[in-house]
Amino acid sequence: MSVEVKKEVVEAVAKDVKETEAQQAIAAQNNVMAAVVHDPNAPIITLKKLLEAGVHYGHQTRKWNPKMGKYIYCPRNGIYIIDLNKSRDAIDASYEKLREIVADGGKVLFVGTKIQAKQIVEAEAIRSGSFYVTNRWLGGVLTNFKTIQTRIRKLKDLEDAEADGSWDKLTKKEVIDLKKLKAKLSKNLEGIKEMRKLPNAIVAVDPTVEHNAIKEANKLGIPVFAICDTNCNPDNISYVIPGNDDATKSIQLIVGVLSDAVCEAKGGLTTIAYTKDEGEEVSMKDAIRQADRENALRLAARRELQRERLEKEKARRDQYESRFNKPVAAKSDAPVSASEEKPVEKKAEDTKEETK
Repeated sequence: MSVEVKKEVVEAVAKDVKETEAQQAIAAQNNVMAAVVHDPNAPIITLKKLLEAGVHYGHQTRKWNPKMGKYIYCPRNGIYIIDLNKSRDAIDASYEKLREIVADGGKVLFVGTKIQAKQIVEAEAIRSGSFYVTNRWLGGVLTNFKTIQTRIRKLKDLEDAEADGSWDKLTKKEVIDLKKLKAKLSKNLEGIKEMRKLPNAIVAVDPTVEHNAIKEANKLGIPVFAICDTNCNPDNISYVIPGNDDATKSIQLIVGVLSDAVCEAKGGLTTIAYTKDEGEEVSMKDAIRQADRENALRLAARRELQRERLEKEKARRDQYESRFNKPVAAKSDAPVSASEEKPVEKKAEDTKEETK
């Protein structure tokens, strides 16, 4: 084969490879566009998703805030059932408003310091490219942001010094102290380290726990989107989302949908919003039936636990009696003869004389 023929073959193969890569790129782009461009009539969230996540479970009837009464469907088995229709409408309104804020160039701060919400809030904030606070709300993060920025600069200086090897010239004790300071600052400021200005919206998981953050946001006029359970006060919340703020599934669903709003505004993909459900639609009657079914299972488990406890207690008592309570010999009912009593009396008299 001549050199010219070899060149033609190589060029033809390279051309086919480029065409194949171009077709694959176009197909991938079409798939992305199909995922981003959703059906405008599709619901953002459905009742079935809310029901499966347990969003309808409120607090006990003795632990409630009357201001949340308009979001409650009915009491059931000692707890309040939240109206999922109102939860869905609130999520839709919050989604549209949050997407509008981010589309205009705004930034969102996710706040959740509860144990159940820490990892969820951090993961969803990172996924959407937002800021987050999950360890502890430092007083003045919003109202005294200039002072917080000085601590952020201190944290960055420590990270730079550790990276460029400046700590190698210090003593071991100085390095240990600097590492402790860096860990302390990073624990509280890691999520807002890149925040150059005040956020345009705040998403909070429990307004009762995050009351300091909500007070600062209200003072500065920053809109607050919060998941409010039946024990919360919705007065200072701009966009109230009635729902269970204690269960991880409920927090994951609601925070994930709000994170999808940020992702959609930035041109990214959504993971929960606009996804279709399989099976039939549900209603609040299904929520009541689910609450009754789970309450029956809970009572059955409680009875079984009580039965096992009684059996263990009975076994323990039987073991104790068999170990320490020895059988006592039966006394004879036959009368004692006089001849048997005399030696005993004599022995007693002899004992008295010896004592004297």
